Amino acid sequence: MTASSQTKTSNNEINLEDFETKHRSGPILNRLVFVISILLACAHIYINTLATLPDLWVSSFHFAGFGILCALLIPATPKWQDSKIALFFDIVVVLALIGMVLYIIFFEDALYARGVTFNTSDWIVSSVAVLLSLELIRRTSGWFIPFLIIIALTYVVLWGSWIGGMFNFPGLSLETLLYRSFFSTDGMFGSISRISWSFVFMFILFGAFLVKSGAGDFIIDLSRSLASKMIGGPGFVAVLGSGLMGSVSGSSVANTVSTGVITIPLMRRAGFPARFAAGVEAAASTGGQLMPPVMGAGAFIMASYTQVSYVTIISVAAIPALLYFLSVGFFVRVEAKRSKVIATESDDAVDISQVLKDGWHHIVPLGVLVTLLVQGFTPTYAAGISILAVVAASLLSRKHRMGPAAILDAMAQGAKNMSTTAVLLVGIGLVVNVISTTGVGNTFSLLITNWAGGSLFFTIILVAIASLILGMGLPVTASYIVLGTLSAPALFNLIAESQLLDMMSSGSLPEAASAVFMLVDPSAIAALAQGMPIEQAQALLAQVPNDFKSMLMDQALGAQSVAMILVTAHMIIFWLSQDSNVTPPVCLTAFAAAAIAKTPPMLTGLTAWKLAKGLYIVPLLMAYTPLIGGDPETLLRLSFFAIFGMYALVGAMEGYLEDKLSILSRLLALVASVMMLWPHLALWINCIGLGIFLVLFVIGNKSYKKSM
Repeated sequence: MTASSQTKTSNNEINLEDFETKHRSGPILNRLVFVISILLACAHIYINTLATLPDLWVSSFHFAGFGILCALLIPATPKWQDSKIALFFDIVVVLALIGMVLYIIFFEDALYARGVTFNTSDWIVSSVAVLLSLELIRRTSGWFIPFLIIIALTYVVLWGSWIGGMFNFPGLSLETLLYRSFFSTDGMFGSISRISWSFVFMFILFGAFLVKSGAGDFIIDLSRSLASKMIGGPGFVAVLGSGLMGSVSGSSVANTVSTGVITIPLMRRAGFPARFAAGVEAAASTGGQLMPPVMGAGAFIMASYTQVSYVTIISVAAIPALLYFLSVGFFVRVEAKRSKVIATESDDAVDISQVLKDGWHHIVPLGVLVTLLVQGFTPTYAAGISILAVVAASLLSRKHRMGPAAILDAMAQGAKNMSTTAVLLVGIGLVVNVISTTGVGNTFSLLITNWAGGSLFFTIILVAIASLILGMGLPVTASYIVLGTLSAPALFNLIAESQLLDMMSSGSLPEAASAVFMLVDPSAIAALAQGMPIEQAQALLAQVPNDFKSMLMDQALGAQSVAMILVTAHMIIFWLSQDSNVTPPVCLTAFAAAAIAKTPPMLTGLTAWKLAKGLYIVPLLMAYTPLIGGDPETLLRLSFFAIFGMYALVGAMEGYLEDKLSILSRLLALVASVMMLWPHLALWINCIGLGIFLVLFVIGNKSYKKSM
């Protein structure tokens, strides 16, 4: 038994269900759910590897299968958890879900034979399917998302025609709406559903197999062995462990629960304040969704939206994710110095050679996954082979060999872990369908641009506020989908125009792009070749018709750069969508950590929000620098100065670096951070900022040693 395993006492165990809802249980029900979960897992593995079935059939089966699990496990209200009558009605829901799938399979052709004209059964089945989606999401995620879906659907058929201005929509018939929502591949069973039953499910199943094979204990032990000798070691265990665990789990709350029961008691015993310990775990676990390869469902949805490969997405996401975890680590070091936390206690030390000797085989499946992805295999194929690699590698372990029982348990657990995500993503497809059908996404993007006055900075602030408000009721993935659909075009245009203006003002615009300006101002061609003031460039660009701007961007920036700008826009939104995990009043990750640490939830949320400042700093770097998709030399420079710039900013915020900072030193630390983080400053300015930081660091270190 490893040290981390011994730490998981019953007193520290906490169940993820405590933060979501109470599940039904019972011998017969448990067996039934277990069998259904295994059948669902097997069916999805077959669908993703060998089957060639219509997407509509697969998506409806996916929704029905996981909807059945939700209906059986989660009662309509917690008060009915033990009610037999409620269970009977939920069995009716199960039968309705089964009937829905059979109806699509056997009666879809009849609908088209009638010229897509609904008969009575079409009306009933499609309406019931939408209502079932609303109800299942309400059970698993609360009222906010069903309310949002109802607003979206009624906008199309009812009140969209009542409002004036840019959001006016003439309306569609209820029959057309139900057809697009249920029978077409644009609504419930559209692209979001396809991502759910393919990429997301396979990676969640992969994560379940990893956990069952003992990889979670290995990750914690490895983190403890690497961080045990560092100042504030237990805090770094939380940062490292949550980052590594989050790279495969993709769930911030599950990450908090699984690693926090170990790391929070460790931090408290070492001398960290309880609230700070909980905040560190919450902030670090939130970063788990930013860490490749899984990134929740975000990376898969981002790949679908941008048409950029999944491998490219996770490769450009790695450096920003590392910067985030370093920013949390800097807070840990500063607090460790202030609280006199030097290292972990001797009985908590874990020898790294022993950890690697006992658990090196856990690295093999991750290596297989990365290798297959780099070689160009699809993510679903790579995940499937990696699952087999987990089973094969477990045979090298003496304690966690996966026999038939363990394999079935992992399959069942993966299916249960997927159930709430599946019904949520299918339901969100209804909102995405409305946004694309009505064009409200483009309208919203124009509105954001107008409110921000064309300022990229204020646009990011508006998106951050919107993400926080949405995040109070939406899970992170759903928040990203909605915001990405609504505001990504605005961010993309502003970032692209910013880079285009830089080229125009510096005289580096390609000839092919300059030719576009012949249409609006032929006399400006000579000025473009030499460079022009930024104000003149803005006025000239404003004259270019919108129909020609995309062509201008392609010719000026290149297709590869344009693709990376689109990824940047979505990555910024995805990062900002995470802030609801740690920002009061609704911050589920912080509440989970507070329950473990037994600290006030709201105060813990404020602490976690402070520690997660990288969620705002790194997106700004993405927007104003080529942190996403830059060349290696540029990335090296940006990352180098960003690391020290964030450390200086943490010191300025905390008033403490290696030792307590005076008011003057604190201001100098702030100046140094700005000089290293502010985009497009000359290298010599960055170096001066680094010099100021190093002087403060050395002086503080000497002062700290004298006080010891």
